[in-house]
Amino acid sequence: MERLVEASEQEVKIDFVLGSKCRANVRLKSLSATTPVAFKVQTSSPNKFLVNPPSGLIQPLSYATFQVVLKPQSQLPATFPRSPSDRFLVKTALAPASTHPEFTHDLKLKVAFVGPFLLRHAVAGGDLDAVRNIIKRQRSILTEFPSRDAESLLRVATELSNSDDMVALLVEAGLKTDDARAGLGDVTESRWASKGWTDLHVAAAFDRTEEILSLVRASEERRPLDCRDKEGRTPLHLAASKGNERCARVLAGAGADVNAASKDGRTALYRAAANGDRQMVELLIELGADPTISSMDRGRSAIDVARDKGHTEVVNLLQRGEAVLEAARRGDLNHLESLLDRDASVSFHDQYGLTALHVAAIKGHKDAVMMLVELGSADLECQDHEGHTPLHLAVEGGHAETVEVLVNRGANVNAESKKGATPLYFARAMGYDDISLFLTESGAAVSSLPSTPSSSLSSIL
Repeated sequence: MERLVEASEQEVKIDFVLGSKCRANVRLKSLSATTPVAFKVQTSSPNKFLVNPPSGLIQPLSYATFQVVLKPQSQLPATFPRSPSDRFLVKTALAPASTHPEFTHDLKLKVAFVGPFLLRHAVAGGDLDAVRNIIKRQRSILTEFPSRDAESLLRVATELSNSDDMVALLVEAGLKTDDARAGLGDVTESRWASKGWTDLHVAAAFDRTEEILSLVRASEERRPLDCRDKEGRTPLHLAASKGNERCARVLAGAGADVNAASKDGRTALYRAAANGDRQMVELLIELGADPTISSMDRGRSAIDVARDKGHTEVVNLLQRGEAVLEAARRGDLNHLESLLDRDASVSFHDQYGLTALHVAAIKGHKDAVMMLVELGSADLECQDHEGHTPLHLAVEGGHAETVEVLVNRGANVNAESKKGATPLYFARAMGYDDISLFLTESGAAVSSLPSTPSSSLSSIL
């Protein structure tokens, strides 16, 4: 049966503190485009949880939020982070005119107990699995630890019988202390060596932007930016996995391959999508990451793994990017404007590196081109995998008005493809005299043209 709502996450994550009232918010989105959706929330443990409000109405394609309150508990959860006995059931129905809708659709949400209190307890007990699973659910938990608390946590970890594994887990997950930044001596240095990590890998994993800048300057001599660890991961993979946006931007800006795949075929974008990291996904798309690349294990793309893991914001982001591309291809101005009003990405591109601006240009949809530039702030100099800008493709399509729109808005008339072809060369090679004259009058250089035209892309659009 088709769902009527979706939840922001598939688990209710409660930041647990012993003896205190704990809260978590759950956001619901209506999937109905025309009719309001009624909902009510039930819990398997009414003696432990309160829900506010327990029921409500969501307008079409809108959102509603309810709060889960855990009553003060005198004991730690029997198991954590996953609680096998606690569940929430969200029952939904299309809202009829009556005040008593018949609830026929169910959404089940599991419960996970997380937070610094339980993390400290798990570390003190040497419970690697619990620590690993709390970190998995709260990726930023260690990076947000105050310095004094981080040092205390590290001291506890170093006194365990499995201290090497615990310390390495905490540091790799982002625990930041002076000792961690120094490498924690022989313990973690040997750990990095066993993984095949270079200094650049370590800096990217631990969000050391200044160190990356220093290493990048030396990369021409001895440290390639796309160096691989034993799993085939580059430093950019680690920066993306850890959510270290500044590091990712520096690496990509210095020339790191944003589409490099590790041994399992996973790219940096795939890893960010799997983590549900919307900001990192947006950044990588902006930097030219290809969302169509599939992993080797199950042949899934970034959008597939985000959908499988219930990361709805990432799925919506990638889906809207695909929708922008398709609306631009068709010249569907109404749909395109609607997408741009919802901040859909104009940097999304297909397997050929073509963005919405590219496909609108080669199809001659000049109004779509204007909309993408003016409402979506599309990059006039974005390049596909062959180095073609939208102006190259507008010329190749023979669309004089679209060429004028792009040039009048600042497109570089002397942009060169990877084979050295300029828009003027395209125009002359294809016999478009009117476009050639316009480009020349707009400052296009006549010299240094290649001897053969760059291969046409018309067949793939």
